[in-house]
Amino acid sequence: MTDPQTPRDRQDGPDLRNHHRFSGVIAPLVTPLDRSRQVPAEDVARLIATIRTEVTALMPTLSSGEGWLLTERQWRDMVDATVRHAGGLPVIAGVQLPDTEAVVARIRLAAELGVDAVAVTTPFGAGIGQDDIVDHYRRVLAAGLPVLLYNEEAVSGNRIEADTLARICRLPGVVGVKESSGEAEFTRRLVASDLGVPVFEGWENLLSQVPGVHGFIGPLANLEPALCRALWRSPGPELQAQVDAACERYGILREDWYLRVKRELVTRGVIGTDVTAGGPAAGEPAP
Repeated sequence: MTDPQTPRDRQDGPDLRNHHRFSGVIAPLVTPLDRSRQVPAEDVARLIATIRTEVTALMPTLSSGEGWLLTERQWRDMVDATVRHAGGLPVIAGVQLPDTEAVVARIRLAAELGVDAVAVTTPFGAGIGQDDIVDHYRRVLAAGLPVLLYNEEAVSGNRIEADTLARICRLPGVVGVKESSGEAEFTRRLVASDLGVPVFEGWENLLSQVPGVHGFIGPLANLEPALCRALWRSPGPELQAQVDAACERYGILREDWYLRVKRELVTRGVIGTDVTAGGPAAGEPAP
């Protein structure tokens, strides 16, 4: 087991502040939970050990980690365990909370835990304007950690327009974009516009359609990181077909994808249960 390390101690991962060198497959980790819904650090350590040679960074507590459902204790314990067992890999903690004040408070906790950066979506709810989104990221960046912008709509309920995204990427401290719009044309437009920060595709089924992205961040990296890396490096129909088949086999594109990933990890003996933050394990009555 590796010893705890602070970000300054790590020498073998990419420097997130030097974001032009930031690329590759980043694993958005699922959050292992035991039957009492606590995070077992040994499960986190085993999960990281199974993928670490194929990824360039670890991303706990984002959507695949049920970040919007975790209690503060679950979030803290998962991030803490990831930092302690990262073994030199940068840690980018996901923050999915409904308003800017809550996000800033969580980022301060992330800094105390020793993460290298945070991945942050927009405030939750309809009716949030584009200027409001830019102001949100300005205030988030003022909390002091590098920020990877998470472009999604499913959790937050609102969409960042391309021009707004470009404005945000010009703010000091933005180190990349997790592009999960699900629209290949939009992603290609972002890559072609040269945002000045790396763009990571967030959907396995679109990887071959977005040549030029700087990397991939998606749930299949918990199970098949080498395959994800191969497709990112050499996008083409044959490897895309293999990735699509893996997504079908593991249920990656289903609404409960994080549960499906957990079930496969249980089968492999990597984690102990398929308990999720929002529901019971299979065969277990709801509390």
